[in-house]
Amino acid sequence: MWEVVRLRILVVEDEETIADIIATKLRAEKYEVDTSFDGEDGLYNAMTNIYDLIILDIMLPNKNGLEILKEIKENDISAKVIMLTAKSELDDKLKGFSTGADDYVTKPFHIEELIARVNVQLRNKGNHKVRDILEYSDLSLNIRTSTLTCKSTNESINIPYREFLLLEYFMNNKEQIISKEQIYDKVWGMDTDYESNNLEAYLSFLRKKIKIIGSKVNIKAVRNLGYKMEE
Repeated sequence: MWEVVRLRILVVEDEETIADIIATKLRAEKYEVDTSFDGEDGLYNAMTNIYDLIILDIMLPNKNGLEILKEIKENDISAKVIMLTAKSELDDKLKGFSTGADDYVTKPFHIEELIARVNVQLRNKGNHKVRDILEYSDLSLNIRTSTLTCKSTNESINIPYREFLLLEYFMNNKEQIISKEQIYDKVWGMDTDYESNNLEAYLSFLRKKIKIIGSKVNIKAVRNLGYKMEE
């Protein structure tokens, strides 16, 4: 059985508009993405060693990208690193590569080029294969198109990004009780301002979509333990 593995990327970029553009495009490519807007927060998140790749700007407040790169390499962080910078001087590139960067993109850049470089770095990451379709009971979720189909009614509906992550997680752990903490970590990642009622809202949206297409599947709350997908 193939396992769906969603690779995780950290974007460390102090220009929030640029960071958001990168994150949005990467999420459309089905990557999990967290963002940091200064060097200290970026280093803190990078040191968790949960990321497969880090997109790291050089010019950052509090701690620059080369300092972050040096520290994560000294601590054997396994993530691939693509450096971003507005500078194009050879010395900066050589410093990055000599410190352990895997690739280097100079601003301004085309977002398609950056995504292509990310895909190249992560092409052989891990030993798992990703299949296009997840199935449970009468539900079928197309991973690439984010389309949920009820096989018994042949009705389909498109699932927005956050609800898609929730549904994918439940379908990969069907009939298992999943705690709120596990969902927070998997779906919201490093977001620290997350509120519990947000999860309830997203689950409500997801349940309604499952009901709309006529499925007999439900996501049930298990008192004091979490949630469970079941027929």
